Amino acid sequence: MTGESARDKAGSAEPSAPGTRRPGGRTARTRAAVRDAVLAGLTEYGYPGLTVEYVAEHSGVHKTTLYRRWKDVEGLVADALDLAGEDSWTPPDTGSLEGDLRALAHEVVTSFTDPAVAASGSAMIAAAFQSERATEALRAYYAERFTRCEAIVERAVARGELAAPLDAGALVRSVSAPLFFRLFITREPIDRTLADQAVAAALAAARAGVFADGDTVGAAPDAAAS
Repeated sequence: MTGESARDKAGSAEPSAPGTRRPGGRTARTRAAVRDAVLAGLTEYGYPGLTVEYVAEHSGVHKTTLYRRWKDVEGLVADALDLAGEDSWTPPDTGSLEGDLRALAHEVVTSFTDPAVAASGSAMIAAAFQSERATEALRAYYAERFTRCEAIVERAVARGELAAPLDAGALVRSVSAPLFFRLFITREPIDRTLADQAVAAALAAARAGVFADGDTVGAAPDAAAS
């Protein structure tokens, strides 16, 4: 949920309305600068303390433009999340299901423990507890992320590591769920050891047929694989 900041000529550019695909060039640079300012404000003051004036000062975009294009703080936060979901990130491809899931879980740990990136991501999630529009944007962001991650499971099925049909999205979510529970519910630290435990549990469940679709649900592993 972070990115490079660019403010040159930002004050004269007019970004498109949130929720639409934006062109590159000056408009994209303006939007990135606004996004960076939103993240900085959320990290520094939290959602209750974020203001349009703060974003204007730190992005170089006049507040009149911000009000016209983003309407309010909710619009700014929602669009920052929308922009975060427009990157070119792809899930790991290590050659095995275990390796892919482990690399994915390690990315979660890094994202929320590395001081350079953790604060802004946590601030975005915290904002979703206080803004319905931010909630919707965060839900869409992670839904899109998990959709991309389904390729991990599809590759595993193609290699014969798992039997189809199964709920790829549920399997991928089961890896990160324990980590997010510790991060945002019990507020406990996470590390790679915990990530590896989450992966091991998810793999055991998948091989036992827990994520199977249709008639294979509840079947013995040998029956599900047949």
